[in-house]
Amino acid sequence: MGNNLKRPPAVLFDWDDTLIDNWESIHSALNKTLTAMGHETWPIERTRKQVRQSMRNSFPQLFGDKWETAADIFYDHIKADHLQTLKRLPHAREILVTLNDFGLPVGIVSNKTGYLLRAEVAYLGWDNFFTAIVGAGDAAQDKPEPDPIYLCLNGSGIDSNESGWPHVWFVGDAPSDLECANKAGVTSVLLCKKPYPVEEFGDLEPKIHVENLKSLESLFMNLKQTLLN
Repeated sequence: MGNNLKRPPAVLFDWDDTLIDNWESIHSALNKTLTAMGHETWPIERTRKQVRQSMRNSFPQLFGDKWETAADIFYDHIKADHLQTLKRLPHAREILVTLNDFGLPVGIVSNKTGYLLRAEVAYLGWDNFFTAIVGAGDAAQDKPEPDPIYLCLNGSGIDSNESGWPHVWFVGDAPSDLECANKAGVTSVLLCKKPYPVEEFGDLEPKIHVENLKSLESLFMNLKQTLLN
């Protein structure tokens, strides 16, 4: 695969389950919200599987016309501990250092609410790694719509064509990431252990598939070595 690839002009990342893990806080806040709103709590497996959309897309489905009340309850709980429960995924910092050393602009496109996302980035001391950080609510629409990627890349000076930015990579772990990449006209990179889960992703086949961040870093290092030869 690496022999057919070229250096991308920029790399965008999803956040949760791509660079970090904060399911402990998300799951706890969601269950407290469900309880307060008179719903049964969820097991962690359901939370991991179903919490993929932004709040403004998912909460109306869960709570109907009371979704804004539910959102306030959720925010009150998650703000209390989401920084303390934040965990970096293996090799996350290392690949960000590699890409910065490589001279590549790096951005985040996430369905985590924008101010929570930027607080987590700052808490880890990673602000300087990113040229753009776009969370839910920052763009006109959230993933899987392409607006957050447009917000990241419009005005960046990176060459585009009528279909988007085909050489920019967007790295994510969920179907919404691949759909967003396809709609924005960028190269989709799926971070997922093999075998490829066809039942979850359907026909959203990624352009690039790597098992973990270390594998992705190795791919970039090979690209760099190819350029130097």
